[in-house]
Formats: sequence, structure tokens, C-alpha cells
Amino acid sequence: MGLKFGQFIAKKRKNLGLTLRGMAADLGITAAYLSDIEKSRRNPPDIKMLEKMARRLGLNQKDKELMFDLAGQDRHEISPDLPNYIMGKPIVTVALRKAKEKATEDDWKDFIKRLEEK
Repeated sequence: MGLKFGQFIAKKRKNLGLTLRGMAADLGITAAYLSDIEKSRRNPPDIKMLEKMARRLGLNQKDKELMFDLAGQDRHEISPDLPNYIMGKPIVTVALRKAKEKATEDDWKDFIKRLEEK
């Protein structure tokens, strides 16, 4: 079993020396709610709260994306930063459906490489 969303948040919070109560207060939530999130007794919060958490924890882009991915995995959903992008760009929906039919792992790797070279 891999890293869970709550474990990730707890680790980042503790690395900053933040108390559970202190971080909860900064986020405008109760310590009990944050504790439940960290212990995976509650689902990860919505995108707005995830953004607040990322700012409070000072996450870099890579860690923020990991946080979103972990939140999505815990909810058994797509990463919460992606639906608005996908829904807002019809070409992305078309591309994903084509990829679902035909793309290989190597196709995706080549596509990502080309984007990184831009």
C-alpha cells in the first residue's frame, strides 16, 4: 500500500513544525476534522481547501500535484485539479478518447517528452 493523502499532509505539517490545532486554525477548520483527514477517517477535502492546504504547507508544484493525485486516489476519482481543465477544453476530451482507443504507454511518454521540450 502506497502513501495516503492524510499521511502526506501530516508529514508535511510536521516537517514545518506546525501543530494540528495551529494548522487547522490557519485553514479555518477544526482540529478534529484535520485529524480525521490525516488519519484517513474522512475523504480529502474539495479543491478549494486543497489549494489552501498547499499554500499553508508551502508546497512546490511537484508536491502540489502529488497532493492532488493522492487526494484523487483516496476518493477513487480523477485528481481534483484536472476536471475543470478537461471540461473546459473539448479537444482534450477528444484526445483522451482517442488515446483510450489507441495510445500505448510509449505514445504517452513521447507526448509528455514533446510537451516538456516546449
